[in-house]
Amino acid sequence: MDLLHQYSDDQNDDEPDSPSQNPSSPPRLLPGRSGAPMVDDTMLALTVSSSASALSRPIDPTQHLVGFNPSYDQLWAPIQGPAHPYAKDGIAQGMRNHKLGFVEDAAIEPFLFDEQYNTFHKFGYAADPSANNYVGDLDALRSNNAVSVYNIPRHQQKRRKTEAKDKKISDENDEEDREEDDGQEEIENPATEAWLLKNKKSPWAGKKEGLQGELTEEQKKYAEEYAKKKGEEKSGFGGEKAEVVKDKSTFHGKEERDYQGRSWIAPPKDAKASNDHCYIPKRLVHTWSGHTKGVSAIRFFPKYGHLILSASMDTKVKIWDVFNSGKCMRTYMGHSKAVRDICFSNDGTKFLSAGYDKNIKYWDTETGQVISTFATGKIPYVVKLNPDEDKQNVLLAGMSDKKIVQWDMNTGQITQEYDQHLGAVNTITFVDNNRRFVTSSDDKSLRVWEFGIPVVIKYISEPHMHSMPSISLHPNANWLAAQSLDNQILIYSTREKFQLNKKKRFAGHIVAGYACQVNFSPDGRFVMSGDGEGKCWFWDWKSCKVFRTLKCHEGVCIGCEWHPLEQSKVATCGWDGMIKYW
Repeated sequence: MDLLHQYSDDQNDDEPDSPSQNPSSPPRLLPGRSGAPMVDDTMLALTVSSSASALSRPIDPTQHLVGFNPSYDQLWAPIQGPAHPYAKDGIAQGMRNHKLGFVEDAAIEPFLFDEQYNTFHKFGYAADPSANNYVGDLDALRSNNAVSVYNIPRHQQKRRKTEAKDKKISDENDEEDREEDDGQEEIENPATEAWLLKNKKSPWAGKKEGLQGELTEEQKKYAEEYAKKKGEEKSGFGGEKAEVVKDKSTFHGKEERDYQGRSWIAPPKDAKASNDHCYIPKRLVHTWSGHTKGVSAIRFFPKYGHLILSASMDTKVKIWDVFNSGKCMRTYMGHSKAVRDICFSNDGTKFLSAGYDKNIKYWDTETGQVISTFATGKIPYVVKLNPDEDKQNVLLAGMSDKKIVQWDMNTGQITQEYDQHLGAVNTITFVDNNRRFVTSSDDKSLRVWEFGIPVVIKYISEPHMHSMPSISLHPNANWLAAQSLDNQILIYSTREKFQLNKKKRFAGHIVAGYACQVNFSPDGRFVMSGDGEGKCWFWDWKSCKVFRTLKCHEGVCIGCEWHPLEQSKVATCGWDGMIKYW
């Protein structure tokens, strides 16, 4: 270094142009440079500084990594600041560093831990899980053959059991002896409960015990009535929990038989279809008014249509003349609540009615007699007879408890239950030559069943589907029209797949919330339906266009039927209590 200094001094002396010698030239300031590598001197300062200054900087207890070797005093210096009164610290808070080392998780089964814990408390020794040795009282360990509380030898267990049993018996005997001594004293003392109990006379005292002999007349009568009632409930006759009303019927016509002895329900001989072509009605022909409340369903007499049957919410079913006088012919009174549905037999001589009083009644149309009554204790929403001529004794009813019940009306027995729906059953429609039937329900699905087999063969349910409270079969039997509650009529095929016909849908009417009936003209060219505003709508089957609307009723137009023979006449019924013929 000295040589360098000398060298620089000599250079300055010889050089006249140096800034020191030449005051006019500007000073040149060169930055000092160091070629030494960068060193982190913080740790250096720590190691050099005294232990007192090291203690003044305790390590943060939450720190996970320490870059140097701290002393014990540094690691365990108290945490600065006041301690939190409720906060956990140390191991409880999850810190693993401990004065005795680092805390590790030890995995040991709870059962094994309990075994060693209890053994230690009972015998004074236990197995150390971390090494294959024992801790505690080693003398006791030798004397007990190192058994734990859970593996006592067999003979010892047996001995303990017998000892415990003997102890229990001796305790009980002692107790009984004590009670007997006390009891004897109590019984002798008239002021105690025991004395009263012993000397109280029973209400049956002095009566001769033994079996009762003959029943009295009154008891016999009661027993017979009770047995009969029980039998009725079991068979399904008489209606368990269903309300009973005396069945009666009133004839309103002139005479029940004419001069030739023909019944009033006999169809006219000359009644036949005038032509095959159906036309849409334009004007009102006749109004039948006699119901005091809304009419819920109408049905024409099968094949001839010379009579029309109506079910009403005033609990009555009425039958009206269509061709001649237009008057009410007979009233059938047997339900105690509104009548929900009606269904003629194939020949029209009998019909079914289903009411909210939970009864289904099978009536003779001509005489007004109730042939039989069926009930399950649930409300029937729809009743249907099997349309086959040889199965006219089979009744199907869709119930409010999600079942479809099948009765044999000759025996009155339930022969089958179809139980798959998730909501009350609304409709039953026979298809495929009456071998199958389609049902719809409040669960927004359609289910197809083989008749007599309670297994669904086709289940139709889509997320966009709505409930379908009315279904009708096209006259050619290839299509079903279903009234959907999203204000449209959907068409389903009755072939194997029961597919929705996407090209045909009939809309424009408002039926949301009402079970308005949908129907076809006898030639299948027109579709018709009532709606919630009292109108009756007619659509063309081929083009799906609205053909005509008629304002029929005040309130809801719930039912509409095309006359089977007179091709341009239609009957409608509504909740205003009227039945109108157009």
